Amino acid sequence: MKTSRRDFITRSGLALAGISAGLNSIADARNLQIHTGKTTGKFASLLEADISDAFKISMFSKHLQWLDYENMARVAVEIGLDGLDLTVRPDGHVLPENVDVDLPKVMDAVKKAGLNVYMITTAIIDADDPLTSKILKTASALGIRHYRMGWLHYDDKKSVDENISLVQGKLSKLAELNEKYSISGEYQNHSGVGAEGIYFGGALWDLAGVLKSINSPWLGSQYDIYHATVEGANTWPIGLKIIRPYIRSIVIKDFKWTEKDGKSKTKSVPLGDGTVEFKKYFSLLKQYGVEVPVSLHCEHDLGGAESGAKQLTMKEEDVISAMKKDLSVLKKYLQEAGLV
Repeated sequence: MKTSRRDFITRSGLALAGISAGLNSIADARNLQIHTGKTTGKFASLLEADISDAFKISMFSKHLQWLDYENMARVAVEIGLDGLDLTVRPDGHVLPENVDVDLPKVMDAVKKAGLNVYMITTAIIDADDPLTSKILKTASALGIRHYRMGWLHYDDKKSVDENISLVQGKLSKLAELNEKYSISGEYQNHSGVGAEGIYFGGALWDLAGVLKSINSPWLGSQYDIYHATVEGANTWPIGLKIIRPYIRSIVIKDFKWTEKDGKSKTKSVPLGDGTVEFKKYFSLLKQYGVEVPVSLHCEHDLGGAESGAKQLTMKEEDVISAMKKDLSVLKKYLQEAGLV
């Protein structure tokens, strides 16, 4: 069986510690370190680097696209964030074709404000696209260690197995490129149907199976509890258990079910006002030893900021106040679960 670099180092560290290796993920290794302190050598160094950004909270910069780089950094400080999840995609803060020039400018502004860019959100799905290498090379050189990939969709003309095989081929090539540039590519599970069809990964078992088969430490999941709850109101804990060895970052947002034109739909709401079982969710992350960076999404009504508007229809101070409230609720959940 193929062994990933991460698993190899993990198991080597356990061998040095005199403990049998039966781990499913780096999360298990973190639990081992917490409870026994028995990590040494290269393994300990890798683990320390891997958890240094655990539960650092970034704002998804889609919600700050009404601001330029310097003012975005200023507002992020005012909100109380640790950093940013920066949009590097068409119509984002940084356009892919300008990434080598503009991404360093954003990083400079953010660093001067005392924050960090912990991750970027991209539209990357093709390792052969010249812009893919350009984005990953630039981001990695600036110390960014996580990026969210674009989405893939099911082709109704093909069987489920055929779709999975095609996705695995695409993501395998991306995993190799990620390794080349030492940056983790992370696929977000998204519910529902997009313009191109049903989202691959919405069910989670399909994504988990592909990630298990590829078996690369440079490819993982950006787990979204909102979308997992939409697709599995009662069964999301099973999906979480399946995907948890591959979680490298998480998205936080909330929603309620509403009815429109006789159909049930989701409506984004402020954090804690909706359906997502955050207390249970964070307790499970604690149980599983999942320690990863967080992207906070504010998709409830915010005068256009929720959808990436360049101009607001609300007062700036009211938008910032609402974002502060979401952040405060998130921090409370994390504290109550003993995660920070």
